[in-house]
Amino acid sequence: MPQRTYLDGLMSFISDSPTPFHAVASMVSQFRAAGYSQLDVSDTWQLEAGGRYFITRNDSTILAFQLPQKNALQRLHMVGAHTDSPCLKVKPNPEIRRKGYQQLGVEVYGGALLHPWFDRDLSLAGRVVSRDVKGQLVRHLLDFKRPVACIPSLAIHLDREANKDHSVNPQTDLPVLLGQSLGDDFSLRSLLADELKANGHKVNQVIDYELSFYDFQAPALVGIKQEFLAAARLDNLLSCYIGLTAMIGAQTDQGMLLICNDHEEVGSQSAEGAQGSFLMSVLQRIYPTAELLHQVLNASTFISADNAHGVHPNFTNKHDNQHGPKLNQGPVIKVNANQRYATNAVTSAMVKELAAQVDLPIQTFVVRSDMGCGSTIGPITAAQLGVRTLDLGVPTFAMHSIRELAGSDDAQTTHKLLQKFFETEMTV
Repeated sequence: MPQRTYLDGLMSFISDSPTPFHAVASMVSQFRAAGYSQLDVSDTWQLEAGGRYFITRNDSTILAFQLPQKNALQRLHMVGAHTDSPCLKVKPNPEIRRKGYQQLGVEVYGGALLHPWFDRDLSLAGRVVSRDVKGQLVRHLLDFKRPVACIPSLAIHLDREANKDHSVNPQTDLPVLLGQSLGDDFSLRSLLADELKANGHKVNQVIDYELSFYDFQAPALVGIKQEFLAAARLDNLLSCYIGLTAMIGAQTDQGMLLICNDHEEVGSQSAEGAQGSFLMSVLQRIYPTAELLHQVLNASTFISADNAHGVHPNFTNKHDNQHGPKLNQGPVIKVNANQRYATNAVTSAMVKELAAQVDLPIQTFVVRSDMGCGSTIGPITAAQLGVRTLDLGVPTFAMHSIRELAGSDDAQTTHKLLQKFFETEMTV
């Protein structure tokens, strides 16, 4: 049976994090409880050796770090993940009324598997900007926390070819069914204002929003012996939680850093994405001289933690026979000759040695030579910082589906590996 205490915490974190905004808010709460102090970019920072700090950008990206003690080597053991997941985002003017039914238009965010979104109980969450009773603009986190919508499939009787090469048109097939007889004057902004007021917020008018639909079904352990963890947004809240708990639990005088970026699923090119300036700008404030910063980066290591493709028993031909990671057999080192992953022999050897020291299993993934390869924040960060980097992930099924599947043992195994990474002085 899996270790329930750790998994219960993970499942609670996923349930509390339907959007990147909620994920960052949850991580902020846990870092504060662990004694980390929040920094503001507009303040003058007074950083102390051994101090623990965190900072956010856009409410959807978070960076936390522990500075080395005075007697420790000036380097950072860094882990990166991402807070976003493929989903359906509500359009700015979404109201659609047809045949007495109220629908909302949505835009597909990231490379989502679309078929699994049909016939699910959907809720709605995100960030809302309102004008309060004093005329001030205020940001709110909003989560309906109940099923409010669905996307019904068309009956097989009306589409006899539905099980044969059926494609999904995002514009015409995905408008979300919100209700019936809601009135010709229905307004999503009015609905959001009412929901905020019901939750104790003083709202005069909703000005704008960033909202996503999400699967309301709670995470669960499945399988005869509960071998698997089924949940939405495992890619990549799973790595966010593992990095968070490993960093908080690490007992070390060394420097540590965790960054969880937004917008990885759409290329990372944003102010809060991995291609943005956030990480480097924080590092430049921690190490204010270029010489010191480059010395620290030259001695540092970065692990990009993002899910890996487990070999699916129904589709074994989609993997290289020598590189098919299995669920519950440990974290996966991801390798690609064309630098879609940033792993090299040095960083791979370092992580394999760490796994051996704590008697943990380790696997390797290489995509089939006749297939394209996805990527992560690893190569982006390696290129921007010039830091040695490794791509690592928990093996997963159904990546980018509305509900993904991972091994129930792999989360804690990877947690132990990353905590060992934070705690160990490594030289190669």
